[in-house]
Amino acid sequence: MAEEEEEYIFIVPLRVVKSVPRTKRSPMAIKAIKEYVMKHMRVEEEDVWVDPEVNEEIWKRGIQNPPKKIRIKALLLEEGEVEVSLPED
Repeated sequence: MAEEEEEYIFIVPLRVVKSVPRTKRSPMAIKAIKEYVMKHMRVEEEDVWVDPEVNEEIWKRGIQNPPKKIRIKALLLEEGEVEVSLPED
């Protein structure tokens, strides 16, 4: 039997990171992505895996200036784990 995977596309708002100190914005953006996925996919934090490409996209403009929003693809695996990556355009 084939593995059941569900794919979702989200646009995650990252405006919450503007309220933290400048030197903590990109790490906070990664945490905000995980929290958004946890809330919308109803999973625990240890079940969310963020692809290094998403991390590079957040850090592309440095620690002080992450993007205001990011489009991600969340893949819900059969084991209840979620893989977060960038969508192929």
